[in-house]
Amino acid sequence: MSQNIQASMASSLANSTALSPGGKLRQALQEKCVAVPGAFNALVARMAERMGFRAVYQSGAALSAGLAALPDVGLLSQTEFAEQGRYLAQAVNIPVISDADTGFGEPLAVERTVQLYEAAGLAGLHLEDQELPKRCGHLSGKSLVSTEAMVAKLHAAVAARRDPQFVIIARTDARNTSPGEEGLTAALRRADAYFNAGADLVFTEALESPAEFARFGREFPGRLVANMTEFGRSPLLTVAELEACGYRLVLFPVTLFRVAMRAVEQSLLELADQGTQTGFVGDMLSRAELYELLGYATYDQRDRAYFGSPNSSAPLA
Repeated sequence: MSQNIQASMASSLANSTALSPGGKLRQALQEKCVAVPGAFNALVARMAERMGFRAVYQSGAALSAGLAALPDVGLLSQTEFAEQGRYLAQAVNIPVISDADTGFGEPLAVERTVQLYEAAGLAGLHLEDQELPKRCGHLSGKSLVSTEAMVAKLHAAVAARRDPQFVIIARTDARNTSPGEEGLTAALRRADAYFNAGADLVFTEALESPAEFARFGREFPGRLVANMTEFGRSPLLTVAELEACGYRLVLFPVTLFRVAMRAVEQSLLELADQGTQTGFVGDMLSRAELYELLGYATYDQRDRAYFGSPNSSAPLA
């Protein structure tokens, strides 16, 4: 047996015994609280991986805005989410978590959502308990499905996953649908019901103070997701502060998208005003930096090898 075939077989065996995406996410969560930046395209996901992040997130808000210039009100489909999620998952070796809105329908639709997301290589998803049309969790005007309806969706999600390591996160928006203590109590009650229905983690949306985060952490230590989105109802706490409260995963869903869009806006203004990009070339990734991030050289080398010239390579311009 040739060395190449032996190496190929060894590689296949290693891949078959490797952790699944969900398994990788669970392993990371066991080690410490995981900071998860939103990656609005595959190259951003790869850059986050290079920077040492243990997971990335596909935000419904960033996807709707960036892909289709639409608000986050449930207008994209489950197949669009799964297709875009596949690009992220294929670009990195770290796990990718994705927003799944309300599951794109009732429990049978939730089953298909889980199966599509798993097939796309995603590590997990979160389902929210809003009615359609849904809203950003930090805006008013939301309404919720009943606890029983959400529990049914979670039962469907748990039953549909082929990999038991695939992570099911339940999001509750109850805190912001009633004032004060009433909303907080409702959110706590729903979180308990969602854990009992099989959710691995609960995402408590739009908490309004460090004390509220701490209260949830005391009730459900080590099983919570925090959303550190900007310009919302929640204070911007650090990952270390949230870990101390008992949180295990912290999302930064639209942070990088907002920064990138501001940079694009400023560059467009200067280009329109000056008629040249020379004033902001220094703010760009260079051609060599971009090609290195893309792994351009390895594609070039493989292409030449297929034509019988494995040792030849052309310099990158």
